Amino acid sequence: MNCLVSANRPTFSPSLWLASQPLLLASGSPSRAKILSEADIPFEVSIPQVNERALEAMIAIGPHRPRRIAATLARAKACDVSACHPNRLVLGGDQLLAVDGEIVHKAADLEEARATLRRLSGRTHQLQCAACLARDGEAVFEIATAASLTLHPLSDDFIDRYLAVTGEDILGSVGCYHVEGIGVQLFAQIVGDHWTVRGLPLLPLLAFLRESGYLCR
Repeated sequence: MNCLVSANRPTFSPSLWLASQPLLLASGSPSRAKILSEADIPFEVSIPQVNERALEAMIAIGPHRPRRIAATLARAKACDVSACHPNRLVLGGDQLLAVDGEIVHKAADLEEARATLRRLSGRTHQLQCAACLARDGEAVFEIATAASLTLHPLSDDFIDRYLAVTGEDILGSVGCYHVEGIGVQLFAQIVGDHWTVRGLPLLPLLAFLRESGYLCR
């Protein structure tokens, strides 16, 4: 368990957030932090101690394996941090990319990023996105969504120029792209929710927070 919370506590100002304490984000993802900030949800960060690859290996092979993995990891992260922070509402999330049913993980460096982009070029892949809210070590809300994304055929020149622009910042994204930036130029078609593509199924999450009294209705 990880009992450390980010020291960067939010400054409370007029807000739609009604709870006495901020949301606790069980993730080091800059994308999820950015989404919460854009939605004006006050939060703190506590990094979960979860062996993601070990949990992934435990999920049986099947047509819905990527979705089950994302949901399992989101729940594990939320419950891990929640068990260490009584009475706090904790958000865990996970996003997983699959192409032809095979999972693709984050690239370790720009050479792996180049290989990933070549693999996805001209093809359709799926993003499975899951979120879990937990309190006192138990899940109280779970949601899983999916999006289908098709890249246009990418030339080697395009990939080289693209990686020169993005640099290593792109390594934090499993597909080596951020659709809210230059990454949108990779795509011929995107079918699915914008927030799912960015890494957090935000609208169902906000609906639960309103219904549960954390947000003003």
